[in-house]
Amino acid sequence: MGTNGKKNPLLERFSSVVTSAVGSSAAFVVAVLLIIGWLVSGPFFHYSDTWQLVINTGTTIITFLMVFLIQRSQNKESIAINLKLNELVAAHSRASNRLVSVEDLTEEELKVLRKFYAQLAMMSKQDIDMQQTHSIEEAEELHEEKSAEQKE
Repeated sequence: MGTNGKKNPLLERFSSVVTSAVGSSAAFVVAVLLIIGWLVSGPFFHYSDTWQLVINTGTTIITFLMVFLIQRSQNKESIAINLKLNELVAAHSRASNRLVSVEDLTEEELKVLRKFYAQLAMMSKQDIDMQQTHSIEEAEELHEEKSAEQKE
């Protein structure tokens, strides 16, 4: 965080760019090529301890840094998904507001809710054939209803 309590926008951008880059196919190919290069160089260095230390040190450093970067990215994604789900819960009149910020509940409270929804799912499976309840026509009707509501 910066001196005024706000997150550093430079760090935010750097983190985002690096996360995207290292998650790409190109990054995987580069990593494989580096390993192949290291393996090929083995005979030139007589498979010495230093040769082995180079790969061990390099991969350890990269792994150490990536753990923090991945966790940062995961935290951001988790917050975004929770906000989206909270919006859906809050927007639906029949949804339980207890589910807004459900991530703050204790493990025991979560177990109680899980049992409730497991029971609901079991009853739903007994009552309804999924192919009969979700059709293209139903999707079109739902879309038209939402479009009409948004125009109001």
